[in-house]
Amino acid sequence: MKTEITVLGKTVEEAVLKAVEELGAPSAEAITYTVLEEPKKGFLGIGAVPAKITAVYQKKGADIALDFIKTLVREMELDATVTMEDGEDDNKLIRVDGESAGVLIGHHGDTLDSLQYLANLAANKKVAGEKREYCRVTVDVENYRAKREETLRALARRMADKVLRYKKSVMLEPMNPYERRIIHSEVQHIEGVSTNSIGSENNRKVVMYLDTETKAEAAKQSRDEYSEF
Repeated sequence: MKTEITVLGKTVEEAVLKAVEELGAPSAEAITYTVLEEPKKGFLGIGAVPAKITAVYQKKGADIALDFIKTLVREMELDATVTMEDGEDDNKLIRVDGESAGVLIGHHGDTLDSLQYLANLAANKKVAGEKREYCRVTVDVENYRAKREETLRALARRMADKVLRYKKSVMLEPMNPYERRIIHSEVQHIEGVSTNSIGSENNRKVVMYLDTETKAEAAKQSRDEYSEF
């Protein structure tokens, strides 16, 4: 997203600082500007001419996503703060914190996942002729994702123990790809138990079974005799 403005100032430096403020840029280095007219002092203040520049600020994908989240929080009149920091693997992490921010989480993070999807759409939408590197944005509310991950890992350990104890496979509730990866990852460290995902699209579930069972057997049992959790 590119924004261009024309700014006046007593000096070019002052005009640049005004442009940075009006454009909402993080610093003068983030904008490009062209001097249209150099300032003139005049005689005893008479005939003085201010500096005139045009300034352009092209927001990066993560900044656009941040603006999107901030606007949403403001329009919803939520008492929450929105900040951005570096995440993992060069991703950007946008945090929303505040007493009323919980409404953005939803059931098992459904609303949060939708919010993150929209933020990534905003970050990577290109206008004609624009060149922009793909940007991956993670959105978190009140540290929900870390709490949810620990809950899922505890569930994985508990269900794996049940598989080993009763020698019977179990099937978990439908989960999104991110949550299924957490389950698979945790069970990899548990000897004697393996996992598989079955189902289609948004109804995919994780099946846990003894290593002695084949995936085909696990999938078959999941349709008839597996208990659902």
